[in-house]
Amino acid sequence: MSKVPDNISLSELVGGLVTDVTSLLRKEINLAKTEASEKFSQALSGVEVLIFGLVLAIGAVGVLLTAAVAGLAAFLLTQGVSATSANALSALIIGVVIAGIAWALVAKGLSALRGSNLRLDRSATSLRRDVGAVKEKM
Repeated sequence: MSKVPDNISLSELVGGLVTDVTSLLRKEINLAKTEASEKFSQALSGVEVLIFGLVLAIGAVGVLLTAAVAGLAAFLLTQGVSATSANALSALIIGVVIAGIAWALVAKGLSALRGSNLRLDRSATSLRRDVGAVKEKM
């Protein structure tokens, strides 16, 4: 800790403290802005994965339902299931499979957006440390 000269007045000491605290708060605000920007970029990345997953799910439903339903229906027909039942059952089975894949991709995107991933941990730790330092000086 630095030694304070005896000839400095109380008003000068308080003024210096106010200047130091103001400077410290400005630095903390800049740190918080930087960290928030980083967290926003991470969240944006999660949104991109979520959107990509949704687009793939929609495309997969269109393409796979057409091809797979026909293939599964043909297989069910060879197993003795009526044509109407084979078409309905194969559409249901394929739809459930595609919905499961889409759900997994959406869940991954949403997990990137969870609140714990968006906290400003470094700024909060730094602010706590600074408050402690200011309390020590007072």
